[in-house]
Amino acid sequence: MAATDITPSELAGSFNSAAFARYRRRRDLKDIAARYLVAAGGISVIFVLVLIAFYLLYVVVPLFRAAAIERLGDYPAPGGTGAVTLFYGLEEKGEIGVRATAEGNVIFFKAQDGSILGEQYLFSDPDSRITAFTAGDPAQGLLAFATSKGTAVLARHLYRTTYPDGIRTITPYLEFPLGEKPVPISKSGIAIEQIAAQSNEDRTVVAVVMANAQILLTSFTKESAFLGDEGSLVRQDAIFTIAYPATHLALDVDQREMYVADDRGFISYYDITDHAAPRLIQRVHAVPDGTSITSLQFLSGGISLLVGDSRGVISQWFPVRDEENNYTLKPVRYFDRQQAAITGIAPEYFRKGFLTVDEQGFVGLYHTTSERTLKLERVAEGALDYVAVAPRANFMLLENTNNEVSFWRVENRHPEVSWHSLWGKVWYESRQQPEYIWQSSSASSDFEPKFSLTPLAFGTLKASFYAILFAVPLAILGAIYTAYFMHPRMRALVKPAIEIMAALPTVILGFIAGLWLAPFTEKHLPGMFLLLLFIPIAVLISAWVWYRLPLRLRHWLPEGWEAAALVPVIIVAGVAAIMLSQPVESLYFGGNLPRWLTQNLGLGFDQRNALVVGIAMGFAVIPTIFSISEDAIYSVPKHLTTGSLALGATPWQTMMRVVLLTASPGIFSAVMIGLGRAVGETMIVVMATGNTPIIDLNIFEGLRALSANIAVEMPESEVGSTHYRILFLAGLVLFLATFMFNTIAEVVRQRLRAKYSNL
Repeated sequence: MAATDITPSELAGSFNSAAFARYRRRRDLKDIAARYLVAAGGISVIFVLVLIAFYLLYVVVPLFRAAAIERLGDYPAPGGTGAVTLFYGLEEKGEIGVRATAEGNVIFFKAQDGSILGEQYLFSDPDSRITAFTAGDPAQGLLAFATSKGTAVLARHLYRTTYPDGIRTITPYLEFPLGEKPVPISKSGIAIEQIAAQSNEDRTVVAVVMANAQILLTSFTKESAFLGDEGSLVRQDAIFTIAYPATHLALDVDQREMYVADDRGFISYYDITDHAAPRLIQRVHAVPDGTSITSLQFLSGGISLLVGDSRGVISQWFPVRDEENNYTLKPVRYFDRQQAAITGIAPEYFRKGFLTVDEQGFVGLYHTTSERTLKLERVAEGALDYVAVAPRANFMLLENTNNEVSFWRVENRHPEVSWHSLWGKVWYESRQQPEYIWQSSSASSDFEPKFSLTPLAFGTLKASFYAILFAVPLAILGAIYTAYFMHPRMRALVKPAIEIMAALPTVILGFIAGLWLAPFTEKHLPGMFLLLLFIPIAVLISAWVWYRLPLRLRHWLPEGWEAAALVPVIIVAGVAAIMLSQPVESLYFGGNLPRWLTQNLGLGFDQRNALVVGIAMGFAVIPTIFSISEDAIYSVPKHLTTGSLALGATPWQTMMRVVLLTASPGIFSAVMIGLGRAVGETMIVVMATGNTPIIDLNIFEGLRALSANIAVEMPESEVGSTHYRILFLAGLVLFLATFMFNTIAEVVRQRLRAKYSNL
């Protein structure tokens, strides 16, 4: 045979070696591809989670940005620096300003550079000297001028927006609720020293302090004429005397309350609901002795009173009901002290914020609900006399003692938010005490938004607690029996049946819970509690009877199928409990257990309550906890259990001392994952609760969870608004909560695994 000849066996071997080499290369390529694919998938999941977290932070961070101001222009007071300024205002877009002077001149000007757009003198009588002035509610734009002859003129500064040739044009004008001519307020012609006024479509109320130390309260009511003709004004007067000289006078926008500040630092609180008979409710000392009230203004909405004094302190006051259901004026909060006496307070139009100026040239931005000093900055060398804010709170005008005006941009988008307003108790207007409240919107323009996340976080934890309380015992005990005691054939039926429950949409569970389970629970409430008694007793009696049966009958049922025999027992016990519900309720609870709980124990009852949520969410959580726990128990190495049994331990001892300890990392992970699922659950909580954001451990009361709140209110929120961003903050809180639960679960699981790995 030649040296180059190859035998068939050698040829086959070479083919086999080549095929095997190709197979190895393909397998290596697949391994590398699978490794990188799995790694890419894991990294992608982590990247997406981090991206979600950063997006949530991106939306939330602007809530906590500090306020900023920027000077846009300086110019002499429009209309001349020789006139004494009484008032400044800005229209909605901050383009046009208005100035009122002590000469009775109202001047409209461009806010950017002070160029005059128009002016109007309100008094044609040269002998009329303006002795008092006030501005009504900022949103209504009312100005009131009073004279030494006891007359007054009321005017509104208004702005008409038109679009000729597609160009926006803003036209300022004045409107006179009582006519352009001065109206005699003091019939005897006594000079007016202080004036306050408010006006709406039906009524105008003017309060004045006259030189003879009397207060005259005058109301002008419109009477409709026949056939829609212009009606007449019906006047009503009330006069009463004050003990001390008045320095400030204020009327609320609803024309129901009047406040008079005197030179001794006292504020007198009057009820003027009946304009013909004002009633003094209270006289309170608003500032310490030796301190004078330098500014008195209503906060937006006309409920709270802002008091600035000669020390530079600003305080907020509003009426609070006492134990006898009577209103008393109380100080609610004090703000950071400024450097000198407060010379002016300008409330924002539609928010609970305000601006202040003082004698040392400082301007301050504050918000009452959040109790924050947003900005305190010195902007002038001397005193600032006047401050005005635009309706959108994005521009302001300042005037110093030299009649020099400065125009400023204000960046202050979310003043309502602070750690205290989100998580602490806040004393809201018209409430009797500080409370945790979530109420994001109202039909009223003077509404104070209430953004406390505490009741929502409490509701989330409450729903999760009752869900876990219901689910954990059933899921873990069921997993123990299924994995360790149940017959394999029965396990092959039970385990998939329970796991397939996880595929049931939670919206279906919520629908069933809200429309069927909630009314059923209310109707059979005693029966629901009898279930907790009847089912365990029925199981124990069945077990006792079972072990008293002859061996022949007991062996008839194969070992591991005992649970099947308990199914009819549990059904019978459950039916018996529900059937006895009505008789027990009639016999012991007067036929109505919910009413009995309220009247005798003081426990409120809501049909859609935490009990219903706990049951419904428990059914949603059980498959997760059961499946992970059962896998952990079933995966315990067989040599551990057989070794324990060989040493004489009973199956139950083996389960408690060996199996559970070895499976404890997986069981703990199951519970924590189930808790995370419960915390983030949305549809069940939305549909099975009353969505009432209250803090109450009572299982019969409803709740509102963070997730449900996001689902309910996000479609209604304005993009970029404070409400919108706080909803994202709630989502960030949920994200961090689930991350925390999962992290704790992993850390504890690793420690338990390390501790029991040597078993």
